[in-house]
Amino acid sequence: MELVNLHDIPLGRLLVVAGQRATARWNKLLADRFGLTNSGMSVLLALHGRGELTHGELALLCFVKPPTLTGIVDTLEKGGLVERRRDGADRRAVRLALTLDGAVAAQSLISLIRNPRPLTSVDADPAKAQVIREFLLEIIANMTDTEAAEVPILHGEESS
Repeated sequence: MELVNLHDIPLGRLLVVAGQRATARWNKLLADRFGLTNSGMSVLLALHGRGELTHGELALLCFVKPPTLTGIVDTLEKGGLVERRRDGADRRAVRLALTLDGAVAAQSLISLIRNPRPLTSVDADPAKAQVIREFLLEIIANMTDTEAAEVPILHGEESS
């Protein structure tokens, strides 16, 4: 079968194309409004939802490898949004936490994410939106080592 237009593309590939378009738009908004990358946003939201975390805990929640997280945290620390704190019980251990500015940024991001305005006419329908939500959560859960329900940006104190 020849793929002539978007209507001919299999659902998995269509999801990738939609994700790329949404990611580009979201990344521009994050950079322009907050001076953040998507990874930086994930760190802020994870810390906001869970409080202080170890480097390994945070990497798992943000779907990145610990060495990758180091650079993200370095950037956020330079920006005054995250700080490294020595663990009181074990001075060798370091915990990551939001600064006051980081907490303010995280709250602003949560407000933006919670914007009730639908992205499309399809997700304006609550029944259709629920089907889409279940589909996406199942994809995320099937393609990661962490349950989707464990990811603060997807589910938890700050999600709808």
